[in-house]
Amino acid sequence: MTTVTAPGISTTAAALRRLYFVRFAFAIVWAGVTTAVAGELNPLVAVLFVIYPLFDVVAAVVDARASRSTGSPTLLYLNIAVSSLTAIGLGVASLSGVPAMLRVWGAWAIVAGVVQLLVGVSRRKMGGQWPMIFSGGLSVLAGGSFVASASAAAPSLANAAGYAIPGAIFFLIAAIRLGRAAKGY
Repeated sequence: MTTVTAPGISTTAAALRRLYFVRFAFAIVWAGVTTAVAGELNPLVAVLFVIYPLFDVVAAVVDARASRSTGSPTLLYLNIAVSSLTAIGLGVASLSGVPAMLRVWGAWAIVAGVVQLLVGVSRRKMGGQWPMIFSGGLSVLAGGSFVASASAAAPSLANAAGYAIPGAIFFLIAAIRLGRAAKGY
């Protein structure tokens, strides 16, 4: 059990808790919509894939602002840069086809997973971060599988869309676990 006494930590935990609930809802809706239409690459699918890392940018900005008092936001700034470049990369890759999109998506999942894991480790004293640590590690593995699947005979974006579901569940678990820290105990 983690004891939290610093007011900066409880304020940050409350803000992260709200952010994690929003991220959970967004990821579930995005995964449902994207999976339903990801049968073939078209402009709608391309836009949906670009939106996901852009949402990650917005979430990282909110996170960096909320957690300023409890640690360095350097890793979050890195995530903002990587996710921004990924959105651009996915837009360009969509012109080349599914394999190119899977390579960009996979590379992003690997880098973003490492960042998420490191941020979670740096925040573990706050509590509620084990789901984020585990999710980051899982993201690295999933990213590798997306890059590998780009070379398959019939690569598909459907599995890449499904990638958001476990992440959503981990955000929900982390949000729930941050409840104690958000209350200051």
